Amino acid sequence: MTLRPEYDFSKATKNPHAAQPKKQITIRLDEESIQYFKSLAAETGIPYQSLINLYLRDCAASRRTIDLKWT
Repeated sequence: MTLRPEYDFSKATKNPHAAQPKKQITIRLDEESIQYFKSLAAETGIPYQSLINLYLRDCAASRRTIDLKWT
């Protein structure tokens, strides 16, 4: 397949997502957490996996920690 000469990419913009590659992993989440993010996804129109990523990125950026106390 070849490009036609009439295509003009001189004003094309760089893909902003290309600078932030994502790595596919397997993670186990409880059903309640998944349903929570799926309900947010339905409200916002953002895929639930993207919402989980945004939340985790915000936690990492703000250096949020969990206070775990084992008894």
